[in-house]
Amino acid sequence: MTNPVSVPSPESGILIGSDGIARCAWAGNDAEYIRYHDEEWGRPVHDDQRLFEKLSLEGFQSGLSWLTILRKRENFRRAFDHFDIHKIAAYQDDKVTELLNNAGIIRHRGKINAVINNAACAIKLQDEFGSLDAYFQKFKPAHHAPLETLSQAKARTTSPQSIAMAKDMKKRGWKFIGPTTAYAFMQAMGLINDHFTACHMHKKV
Repeated sequence: MTNPVSVPSPESGILIGSDGIARCAWAGNDAEYIRYHDEEWGRPVHDDQRLFEKLSLEGFQSGLSWLTILRKRENFRRAFDHFDIHKIAAYQDDKVTELLNNAGIIRHRGKINAVINNAACAIKLQDEFGSLDAYFQKFKPAHHAPLETLSQAKARTTSPQSIAMAKDMKKRGWKFIGPTTAYAFMQAMGLINDHFTACHMHKKV
């Protein structure tokens, strides 16, 4: 496990680990979180199944930390047929009961039902736009100001694009999606680059 050895300054939002690499401080010193930061977060994703998975897990995260969800992600993938949209849209009551009895995931009936509902909504988007990716790309901003300080990051929890996305998705019947959730989704899926400018991943993504 990488252990932090120095922090340039609290306001920088950067932590330097024992490997000498500067990262966004939210990655901390947890090995799984560091891997997620370095290999996934902020990298552009165009695969519909992965996009739907992230939206679903964002819904489950509500009220919890992302690290909690990340540690259960493989359990979620097995439980939800690896987030196959068409399979989930066909789930019936017996499957909901099975999921509610699965101790490896977050057992919240409202969130489980939301994933099933959202799968049906996702199919409609695919039919209309050709793919979920094509739909989400509509909300990618032409310009996104880089993050340089922790104060900026704390103040930036939504954007005009994430507000518009959430509003449009709600209109289309999606559940557990709001401007903050939409913004976190945009950050993670590479629709915007919110790695701090001093982070080693900023230029890479």
